[in-house]
Amino acid sequence: MEQQFSRANAKVSVIVITKNEAHNIAACLASASFADEVIVLDSGSTDATVALARASGAAVHQTTDWPGFGAQKNRALALATGDWVLSLDADERVPDALKLEIQQCLAKAQSDDANFCAFDMPRSSSYCGQLMRHSGWYPDRVLRLFKRGAAQFSDDTVHESLRVQAADAKIGHLTNALLHESFANFESVLDKVNRYSTASAKALQAKGRKATFGSALGHGLWAFFRTYVLRLGFLDGRLGLALAISNAEGTYYRYLKLWLLQQQNQP
Repeated sequence: MEQQFSRANAKVSVIVITKNEAHNIAACLASASFADEVIVLDSGSTDATVALARASGAAVHQTTDWPGFGAQKNRALALATGDWVLSLDADERVPDALKLEIQQCLAKAQSDDANFCAFDMPRSSSYCGQLMRHSGWYPDRVLRLFKRGAAQFSDDTVHESLRVQAADAKIGHLTNALLHESFANFESVLDKVNRYSTASAKALQAKGRKATFGSALGHGLWAFFRTYVLRLGFLDGRLGLALAISNAEGTYYRYLKLWLLQQQNQP
């Protein structure tokens, strides 16, 4: 790993969870080369993900089960040994400007009395090759850099979040964006809409949430209006409209699948 910190400074761990991310993992790990250690926790990839991660110098661990995104990220976190942890998804990249800002902030955090325990950062996401500047996709600040022991991920099976444990914790704000290459093509959009709506419906059912056919339609229409109008998706052009439609579909399917699960469980 490319060493950017002196021994007196903080040791940084990068953690990534994977499954069949051969098309993403090498670029992700190359962007994390500034870290002291990179940990990849794989959950049964059948492609070249594991081999590519090892070739990139990562410490690769494997699991045979899938407990959900939050629990799996906590497993990866438990493997980290650094003073600070940066959590990345396989389709995310750390641009040079963000690398430099992270290094500067952590060096400063070691010497001043600000006592920050975590930093969030903006995230710039692409949709079918276009970086979206509106639609609720930017600045889309995400909390990803934190002192080990100061935060954990929620146990949500999807849409997990990082939770800082101390109520009075100080969180800093980085200005350079993390790059999120979320959807390379529309096939990946449809695949994720299907997978995530199923997982989300099951999570809602486990929490005792209810849905009707009408409420599924209402949630879908609201998701379109929020994305395209309230969050200015129309300023993202034709792909802004496509994104608003796919957001509406994903939300509609989530609640429709919840409604169908309810029907299956009725006597």
